[in-house]
Amino acid sequence: MKFNTKTIHGKQHPDKAYGAVMPPIYQTSTYAQTTPGGHKGYAYSRSHNPTRHALENAFASIENGEFGLAFGSGLAAIDAVMKLLKPGDEVISTNDLYGGTYRLFTSIFEGFGIRFHFVGMENAVNIENYINSNTKLIWVETPTNPMLNIIDIKVAASIAKKHNVLLAVDNTFATPYLQQPLDLGADIVMHSATKYIGGHSDLVMGALIVKDKNLADRLYFIQNASGAICGPQDSFLALRGIKTLHVRMQRHCENGRAIAEYLASHPKVESVYWPGFKSHPNYDIAKAQMKDFGGMLSFNTKGNNYEEAIKVVKSLKIFTLAESLGGVESLAGHPASMTHASIPKEEREKIGVVDSLIRLSVGIEDEEDLINDLKQALG
Repeated sequence: MKFNTKTIHGKQHPDKAYGAVMPPIYQTSTYAQTTPGGHKGYAYSRSHNPTRHALENAFASIENGEFGLAFGSGLAAIDAVMKLLKPGDEVISTNDLYGGTYRLFTSIFEGFGIRFHFVGMENAVNIENYINSNTKLIWVETPTNPMLNIIDIKVAASIAKKHNVLLAVDNTFATPYLQQPLDLGADIVMHSATKYIGGHSDLVMGALIVKDKNLADRLYFIQNASGAICGPQDSFLALRGIKTLHVRMQRHCENGRAIAEYLASHPKVESVYWPGFKSHPNYDIAKAQMKDFGGMLSFNTKGNNYEEAIKVVKSLKIFTLAESLGGVESLAGHPASMTHASIPKEEREKIGVVDSLIRLSVGIEDEEDLINDLKQALG
């Protein structure tokens, strides 16, 4: 089954009760049992819910995995992965990553005795320099947030397998439409399903997808024991979002390319970060492991001036100044004061997240309207 068909039919079946094409919203906390422990597969909705189960099957299908898990947020999904570890374990992580992930690693799990190495992975071979007997996990974002760096998943996977270490990939920016890390050798794929998978800025959710049953069983245990699950209403909305993922991503990519090229030619723009430029350091890797280059990009205005960046984002009319990304509407953000504010300034600036950086999530509006909006804001 091809991807575009999987988004609609992958591991999905009409509801058994009445043949509903869309899985019903099973808005229930508990289920009747005929005898103690005798039920129809569902006893309590923290553990299992039919609507969430349908969504988890869809997650597995579109990432070419065997097992999917849905959580209350992307950070809840990452939290579950971290709970696979124990004090004394070490993690090698991308140094350019979402601020919330950095905060979770440093402010929560470092306090539990887990050590993190934040490493530039643009040359993925560099990962091996940080591996030791305590290393248990490699955490990769690609493309990275917000600098749009590209990391070679195949190389990272070969290093992980050589040292018997888990490789987890945050695939939020690319989505399974553009990139499928499990096929490239990753053990775990994570999504903030709040973003492109939901696609309409109306839910908060996280996802994990794996192929290995033993790993899945460990994560299912953590999901149930910790209880950071999503509800049936959000599960229904995410299922609906998945069905249009392929057509939305086509337009995100088209518009993203147009905006990146426009900004790159603008006299008031200093630099544009987008993996579709042949000048991007890892363009060849992006072209090899991604179907297209996505709708996310970042840029600096000339002079790298904080006041100028704030003026631009406040002047936008169609782009909305807001947190998050991946919705049908275009969003603009200032990472240093928004999504990455939890990262210390000196650490941010080492990786390029300077005070003048603007991040765009390019939506599916008319391309000309988006360009005209940027034109007036930069003018």
